Amino acid sequence: MTDTAQTPAIDRVAIVGAGVIGAGWAARFLANGLDVTVTDPDPDAEARLNAAVDTAWATLAGRGLAPGASRERLHFTTDLEAAVAGAGLIQENAPEREALKRELLARIDAAAEPNALIASSTSGLKPSTLQADCVHPQRVLVAHPFNPVYLLPLVELVGGERTDPAAVERATAVYRAAGMRPLVVRREIEGHVADRLMEALWREALHLVNDGVATTEEVDAAVVYGAGLRWSLMGTFLTFHLAGGDAGMRHMLHQFGPALKLPWTRLEAPELTDSLIERVVEGCEHQAAGRSVAELASRRDEFLSRLIDLVSEYWPEAEGIEGRI
Repeated sequence: MTDTAQTPAIDRVAIVGAGVIGAGWAARFLANGLDVTVTDPDPDAEARLNAAVDTAWATLAGRGLAPGASRERLHFTTDLEAAVAGAGLIQENAPEREALKRELLARIDAAAEPNALIASSTSGLKPSTLQADCVHPQRVLVAHPFNPVYLLPLVELVGGERTDPAAVERATAVYRAAGMRPLVVRREIEGHVADRLMEALWREALHLVNDGVATTEEVDAAVVYGAGLRWSLMGTFLTFHLAGGDAGMRHMLHQFGPALKLPWTRLEAPELTDSLIERVVEGCEHQAAGRSVAELASRRDEFLSRLIDLVSEYWPEAEGIEGRI
């Protein structure tokens, strides 16, 4: 069992994998005044990392940096064992391949300090699977963020069969200190919680495009100007609670519940034919209107930064999601 009372505070984080998610983690932890060491075997990784952090830094500086936060506290090495040595938290961000992640986490576990937390950013794999080859599986868990990691506050924390509950509690405190809203998932399941919800919508969106019901732009408009505006403040259940009028959810379920049996949705994804792929790609390129991904990301970050502040103003009690779901 982990003795949380004797566990030192975390002042250095190791990031394993310098892709979009790893770089986002690096920027977030740097902005919160921590030392960050990133490791990745790709020869181009360091240049991509620095470019990504530079892009995020302007937004983070505008939102306010923690005391001691500095871009200069970022370090890079291709030596995995050297990167994790002395780190209080190791955040793994390798591609979603089970064998690769298991091997990598076993190496991290062997090299990490005894009190270090080891977290995987996996979007779908179970922690029990990932910790299977570790000598100290009790400190291994899933900490799944959302892109852009340096802005979006949600992080899903999932313990495996051999994860010490105290490690999850400590991780909750660590991520909360980094400005996040930890969501401790009650039971491990592939895809956790948020990705399962997003995947359901994504599958239905592909069917609508595939069947010629709507274009990619029209599907996105349906979300942005309709449900998405409500979801950003209230989520799914509370939105439907209001749909029931004064009687709330009970009336809503009595009145609209039978519609759940109607064939309105298709949960299985359509076949990704060449034709569907081209329609989706062409639709997205039309929506981008010549703007690069970097330009769109900058616009997204400005919007999210303002929206996060607005949601926090109207829903300060959202701290409650730090409990279990």
